[in-house]
Amino acid sequence: MKKLFTQGRLAVLIIVLVLVIDQIIKIAVKTSMFYHESIRITDWFYIYFTENNGMAFGMELFGKLFLSSFRIIAVGAIIYYLYKLLKQGNVKTGFIVCLSLILAGAAGNIIDSVFYGMIFSESTPFQLAQFVPWGEGYTSILHGKVVDMFYFPIIDTYWPEWLPGIGGDRFIFFSPIFNFADAAISCGIIAMLIFYSGYLNQHISKKDEKAE
Repeated sequence: MKKLFTQGRLAVLIIVLVLVIDQIIKIAVKTSMFYHESIRITDWFYIYFTENNGMAFGMELFGKLFLSSFRIIAVGAIIYYLYKLLKQGNVKTGFIVCLSLILAGAAGNIIDSVFYGMIFSESTPFQLAQFVPWGEGYTSILHGKVVDMFYFPIIDTYWPEWLPGIGGDRFIFFSPIFNFADAAISCGIIAMLIFYSGYLNQHISKKDEKAE
């Protein structure tokens, strides 16, 4: 019971912290930067304000309503899974941390998709976004755009002229622009795969055995 309470509090703390930090950054960027405005931090790190309709790192694969609905369903499934794990009381704390990061990151982007279109005016290269009365924003509920801002062009150069087909073209290593929520999701997934892949497989195997 003590471990359950401790892990539960830790999960809640991680989720709340990620959500608060993510939303503070997004609101600050959206209300103080013009669309596609860039602030140079170093040669390989920029704050670059953009928005996307798709999934993590700006990918756009399906319609906006589908993506928003999918995110909500996915978060609901993760919440249920996390609750069941905490209730069992025999789960490694690191695994709970990874799952909490993934959950918090997904929830952070859901907030943008669900609410931002209802409470913000449009961001443009010439006008800053502002808070507006509920329902007077740039789009309808579930159709809001996700705010991204972290850009790490670690290598920004040009292909040698002698290369066929791509000679002289610009080459940027790691061009995705992402947000704090995306980073939380990525860190949670990567840590889970590195440190808990065997544990996860074992957990799934036990679940399948019980089902049989």
